[in-house]
Parts: sequence; C-alpha cells; structure tokens
Amino acid sequence: MTRMSARIADLRDPEARLRALFDQGTLRLLAPRDDSGVVTGRGAVDGTPVIAFATDATRMGGAMGDAGCRRVVDAIDAAIRERVPVIGVWHSGGARLAEGVLALDAVGQVFAATVRASGRVPQLSVVLGPAAGGAAYAPALTDIVIMSDAGRIFVTGPELVRSVTGEQVDMDRLGGPEPHGRRSGVVHVTTRDDASALAAARGLAALLGRPGRLRVDDVAEADLGAFLPPEPDRAYDVRPLVDGVLDAPGVELHAGWAQNVVTTLGRFGGRTAGVVANNPLRLGGSLDATGAEKAARFVRMCDALGVPLIVLVDVPGYLPGLGQEWDGVVRRGAKLLHAFAEAVVPRVTLVTRRAYGGAYIAMNSRSLGATAVFAWPGAEIAVMGAGTAVNVLHRRRLAAAAPEDREELRARLVEEQTEAAGGVGRAVEIGVVDAVVEPGLTRGRIAAALAGAPLARGAHSNIPL
Repeated sequence: MTRMSARIADLRDPEARLRALFDQGTLRLLAPRDDSGVVTGRGAVDGTPVIAFATDATRMGGAMGDAGCRRVVDAIDAAIRERVPVIGVWHSGGARLAEGVLALDAVGQVFAATVRASGRVPQLSVVLGPAAGGAAYAPALTDIVIMSDAGRIFVTGPELVRSVTGEQVDMDRLGGPEPHGRRSGVVHVTTRDDASALAAARGLAALLGRPGRLRVDDVAEADLGAFLPPEPDRAYDVRPLVDGVLDAPGVELHAGWAQNVVTTLGRFGGRTAGVVANNPLRLGGSLDATGAEKAARFVRMCDALGVPLIVLVDVPGYLPGLGQEWDGVVRRGAKLLHAFAEAVVPRVTLVTRRAYGGAYIAMNSRSLGATAVFAWPGAEIAVMGAGTAVNVLHRRRLAAAAPEDREELRARLVEEQTEAAGGVGRAVEIGVVDAVVEPGLTRGRIAAALAGAPLARGAHSNIPL
C-alpha cells in the first residue's frame, strides 16, 4: 500500500471514525476487530453514554455480510437494554454479493432491529460515503440522518440506473446532499465535511440522550415581538424567533426541505424541546403537502422520544392548487392531524399573527389536545382572513354600493368581520385560546405550561413518514 493510499484508508477507518465520534479516550470496542466489516463500541458523547457502530469502508467497500450484520444487531439490542442512544456510521456498498441470500437475510435482521429500537432509544445515522441498497434503507429507518459532503444514499448506483432507464446521472446528483437534503427529505442534516457530520451527531446525541429537566426559574424573558416585522402582512424568516424562544440556537432538522415549516431541536429552560413553526418567508407560511408531512414526522419523533413541543403558528391556511391536490395534500395533511392528536408529550401553541382554516386546526390546536394555547395581542384566528371572508359573504352588497363608497364599506365590513369571527378575544371567550400574552412575557408562560403538564411519552415507534 502506498503512503497516499494508506492515508486515505486511515480516513475511512471505522475505529478512527468512532474515536472521533466519542469523547477522547472513552471508546471501548464491543468485540475484537475482524473481517466482518463492522466495528462496534461504547463510549461517551459529551458525557452521555452512547453505543455506536461503523461499517468498514477499507474492507470490500464496507459491504455487509452475515457476521457484520450480526455485529450491528448486537449493538442495537445493547442500546435498547441499556436505554442509551445508538449511532450508526455508514459507508457501505450494501449486501455482500458473494454471500447471496444469506447477506440479504442478515441485512433484513438489521432492519428488524432498527424497528425494534424505534421509539425506545434515539437512533442517529451518519453517512460519510456511499450507502447503497440495504445500507441506504438502514439509516432511513432511524430517527435522524446526517450526511457529510462525501455522503451518498441510493438504492442502486448510477451504472445500473443508466443500464435500466437510460438516465445519465452521477452519484452526487443521484444521492448526494443536495437531492436528499432539499428534494427527497431523506437527510435531516447536511454538513461540509466528515468532522462536521460527526460533531452534529454528537450534539444531537447529547440533546436526545441527556434531555435534562425544565427549570422554570431559569427561563429569562426576551422581547420576542422584535422578531416580527411591524407590517402585519409582511413576510419574515421565523428562524430567529425560534432561536429566541429557545435558550440558545438549536439544531434545525430538514433545513433545506419544505422550508415553509421549521423543525428544530434545542433546549428550553435547560430541557430538550422541539419547536415546530410556520415560516412566512416561504409560501407565506402556508401549509402544503410536503410541509405537513415534514412537521408530522418531527412531531411523532418528539412524542416517541418524550420531547416536549413548542408550536409557533403564523399560517394563512393550506396552499391551494391542482398540484397540491395531486400531490396528496389531503392524505399527507392528515398525517399532521394524526400526529398532534396522538401525541401525549406536553405541547404548547403560540399564535403570533394569524391562524386560518384547517391549518389552524392542524398546528396543535385546542381541539387536537394542546396542553395550552396562547396568542399575542392582535393575533387572528378564523376560518379565513377577514378580507377574503367579506368578499365571499358580502359580494352582492359590495357590488351594489356606489363606486366611491365601496372601499369605505369594505373597510367597515372587514373590521366587523374581524371583531365577530377573527379576533383573538372570541377565541379566548370560547376557550380555544387560554390567554393573550405579551411577547415580552411569553417564555415564562410557555415554561409554566410545560412544567405544569405531566411527563409523558408516546407508546409508538417512529415510522419514517
């Protein structure tokens, strides 16, 4: 082996990757290294006990055989017994061809073990090279998938795609960070290099493996209203508001996919929490088929792992259109309804500007069992915006008005409609909003509501919606 090839092999060495993942000096191998193609170990991540495994890209491209798959299954089962996170580091061409159906059955056992652990312990996958076939589906079954710039995920490689379909495509375009981070939603976090991917895994393992306790007295107030523009209809990026609600900026999952919804893990009052937020910067904050599915998967993961939820609502409704109907907005939107209605973790909703129609219901409304619902002054909750409602309800009256009087009449009708159906006061009166809260007092009210709710955890697995 040349000096250059030796250095490349060192970079792909599974034990070196596990050492980089764990706190210095804490890695202990679960079994001696051999020809199985998988290295397993236990150690600490920021002081949190973790079990991990890594496929050996220096042997047969990391291909998985019977012995290596048994190593993975043993590692996952050990994590279940010890109630600790399990992290898989993937760089594998899939099942070993020479072992035939034996390898296929062994890969299936890895899938079964992953599902067995789902919802019981946090499962993270770090993809640092090609992950094909069975090595693509195994990460996809876990809670969070992290991919470095060198990562690739695909069922079949470019050569087979060309031979079967005639499509000319390379590995990057077929299964790289861009298609899976922005288009397919397979990957939750993309990073610039392997070291950043392992660092992201460390941060998420600490959040999920050591959730901490909510300390209400430690929740300092902040002027959260400053994150919204003064103009009520102006678009804005909700992510600074999400970071302002949390103790410190969290880890956004699926940042490039379905950007009209933001899903972030972080700490709130010292306790790990999940935040779901509409983002008016994209599609005006409307829910669409993909955004609803993204939010539903995040809600189910948090519920399965016992992570409380904070829901920030500024939504004008579901995105209309033929494309949305054909894309399954009804079926995929129903996933979000199901996820929130099923969730048992404490979950608090804050309506910042508006919540209209079916999207109001879907974003953790009182009817779906929210722990508490708050609204900022001036927020609107209604079937639709007051202006649109007036156009529908008073079409003939407006048409009959003199042209010079029409705008004044319409403005008066909008004001009346807002007061009658869209004002937050009516929502408080009928009990679907608990209280109107000033932006500067919001963090404390959310903390008190979460702390006052019984701790709970969903009794379900985390199917990759």
